[in-house]
Amino acid sequence: MSPLCPVLLALALAAVPGVRAACPAPADLKRPDGTRTCAKLYDKSDPYYENCCGGAELSLEPDTDLPFLPSNWANVASSLVVAPRCEITVWSLRGKAGKTHKFSTGAYPRLEEFRKGIFGDWSNTIASLYCRCY
Repeated sequence: MSPLCPVLLALALAAVPGVRAACPAPADLKRPDGTRTCAKLYDKSDPYYENCCGGAELSLEPDTDLPFLPSNWANVASSLVVAPRCEITVWSLRGKAGKTHKFSTGAYPRLEEFRKGIFGDWSNTIASLYCRCY
């Protein structure tokens, strides 16, 4: 085996999307005092995964029910992370109306990759949500 093989493997892994996202690991979603966080929404995403989950963030406690997101967060979220044993249900319209989608535990650095109907995606279209942990 050539000594060049490990270098090529490292370069190949660095080029694979999603391998080095800047999003926190789902297990790291905790408040400074150690209490649980259900999910975090971020207002920045990027074609490069390492630049996602940036900008302003909105932390959601377990059992957060927001049929009307704060005005500065309505249709703004473009990345999200859901804690272990939690799920977030999102709606495209205020008052829990319109299209809906459930995101389970995991990091979702680019909501552009999740289809909302035939022509849309979930980036910048979340208008209401419910986050629960079990």
